[in-house]
Amino acid sequence: MCLLCGSQRNKVFAHVSSFGFPLVYYQCDDCGMIYQLPQASQAADPDFYAETYRKIYQATDEPTPKDLWVQEHRASSLVKILQTVLDEPPARVLDIGASTGILLHFFQKAFDSAVIGVEPGEAYRRHAQNRGITMYAALDELLVSNPTRFDLISLIHVLEHLPDPANTLTTIRRELLQEGGVLLLEVPNFYAHDSYELAHLACYTPHSLQNILRQAGYHVFFFHRHGFPRSSLLNLYLTLMAQPLPDDVIQPAIVPDRMVRLKRRAGMSYRRVIQKLFPHRAWLPLPDERAD
Repeated sequence: MCLLCGSQRNKVFAHVSSFGFPLVYYQCDDCGMIYQLPQASQAADPDFYAETYRKIYQATDEPTPKDLWVQEHRASSLVKILQTVLDEPPARVLDIGASTGILLHFFQKAFDSAVIGVEPGEAYRRHAQNRGITMYAALDELLVSNPTRFDLISLIHVLEHLPDPANTLTTIRRELLQEGGVLLLEVPNFYAHDSYELAHLACYTPHSLQNILRQAGYHVFFFHRHGFPRSSLLNLYLTLMAQPLPDDVIQPAIVPDRMVRLKRRAGMSYRRVIQKLFPHRAWLPLPDERAD
C-alpha cells in the first residue's frame, strides 16, 4: 500500500541492493510516490532501530566521530534557519529521532528551550540522557505520558524511515504540536541523493514531500533545497517548515508526481558531472577524510 495515498496500485520502480540486502522500490500508480513495501522490509520492525540499524550502517552501536560531526554541523545550520524564519523562539521543543541529542542541545543554547527527545537506539539515547535531556524510546511511550504540547517538533532524516508517515504526521498535529506551532522536517532529496537504502522505506521528491504534509493537515510555509553539511553544490536534502491546520480544513486532492524517473535520471546525471568537474566542492571532507 502506498505510504502517501494508500493506493494498492503500483509498479516496480527499481531493484537495488543495500548493505547486501536486495530491495525493491515501487512507484504508486495514482500519486507517483516511491516506496518499499513495509511488510517486506525489516526496517519496518520497531526492533530494527533499537538493535540492528547502527550496527549495519556503521558497525557499532555507539556514536562515531563522523556521525557526531555531521550532527553538529547540521544542527548549527538548522538553528540558523530557524533564527531567520521564526518570529519567536520556541519555548518547548520535541525532536523525534533525536539521536545523541545534539540538535536539542543546540536548541537549548540558541533559544533557551525546554527540550525532549525520542530515540529508539539505546546507546544514542543514553548519550542524550548524559547531556541531561529527557528521552523516550518510542513516540507511543511519549504519547502515554500526555505531555504538554510543543512549539517546535523536528524530524530530521526520520520521515523516510517511517512505515506509516502520513498517520505519524497526523498524530503529531493532533496530539503533540501546539496550535500555531512549527513542524521542522529534513529528508534526502530523491533527485540528488542516492536515497536507496535498507532503512529508507520512502524516497521523497520535493513534490511528494509537500504532498504528504498537505494530506496530513499542514500548511508548508518554508521549503529549502541544499547540500549542507556534505556538499556546497549538490541539493542532497530537502528542509521544510509547516504549521498545523484545523481538522475541519478540507485537504486538496493529491496532484500526482509526474516524470519522476526522468527527473531522477537527470538529477543523478547532473550529480555525476558536478562530482567530476568540482570534486572538492561537490563533497565536503568529513573528519576522517581531513586527517588524510
